[in-house]
Amino acid sequence: MQPMAGQDLLHTQPRPMHWLATATALSAVVAGASFVQPPDATATTSHNGSAGRHSSAAPDPGKVTFPVTCGPNRPEVVKKASGDLDGDGTTETVAVVRCHSDTGTPPSGVYVLAHPTDPQAAPRLVATLVAPTQQLSVRSLAVKDGVVSAALLGYSDLNVPRCCPDVHKSVKWQWRDGKFIESELPAASSTNGV
Repeated sequence: MQPMAGQDLLHTQPRPMHWLATATALSAVVAGASFVQPPDATATTSHNGSAGRHSSAAPDPGKVTFPVTCGPNRPEVVKKASGDLDGDGTTETVAVVRCHSDTGTPPSGVYVLAHPTDPQAAPRLVATLVAPTQQLSVRSLAVKDGVVSAALLGYSDLNVPRCCPDVHKSVKWQWRDGKFIESELPAASSTNGV
């Protein structure tokens, strides 16, 4: 009978010293790898420099009490979109709010929310783009490149049946000189959003 190849070789008979040497070498490789980083590596947390707010999280409209009077019904957020609207590096949220109704479409309000100054507080309501008293409904809403755009539906007078809005317009709002400036979009434009 022939002996198995390698039986007499020292490295085929591991001893505790071999395991210790292997573990030490492996630890050195792992530790060394943690110190080697690509030259362009940076931390992933970003701050805009104002009150340590993060630009990635959008204000939650579910935490806001909106100035909408609904009587026995409750206000509900039916559309929302987020983006940096004023160029400060933080994300704002635009929320479309109306009274809950099982029938019909109550008028909507369009509100801009910003991060609170106190992290424990609710988001701040900083602008009203459309007030419910304007008797408009929002068909679509989008935020792109700091511009809020919406398709609005309404009625030209009280004689128009409430089922069939006869006013259709597309508008946009853009932050300029410390306020939102509204302008009407050409009739061929459409808003791609929610």
